Order: sequence, then structure tokens, then C-alpha cells
Amino acid sequence: MLNQDLSKVLKGHISRYSLVTATAKRAREISDKNLEDKVITTEKAVSLALNDFLEENYKIIEPDEIAHI
Repeated sequence: MLNQDLSKVLKGHISRYSLVTATAKRAREISDKNLEDKVITTEKAVSLALNDFLEENYKIIEPDEIAHI
């Protein structure tokens, strides 16, 4: 996977920790769906998940406790 510009995703004070957690969760959803549908992909689930956030198909919402850190 190429190093992508994450500033678009991290705008609005989204922490890198939240990005990693959300990407891992989305990648698990993608993997589970592919397994359920018996789909084989050549692209990694983490790459697909990160692209979902970069293309703004999904949005990260942080809890109030960490949103202002």
C-alpha cells in the first residue's frame, strides 16, 4: 500500500488512534462480508477500508471525551 495523504481524513481533529481503530473495524467488516459471500479479492481489506475513509464513504465520529484532546 502506498503512503497516502491522511490530512483529508484527519481534518476536524480526528486522532490517528481513531483512524487506526476505525480502519481495523471497517477492514474486519469487509473481510467478514467477503468470506460470507465467498468473494476473493486481490486488494487487502485494510487498503479497501482506508480508501472508504479517504473517499468519505464512511465518517469517523469520536466520543466527546477524546474529541477535544
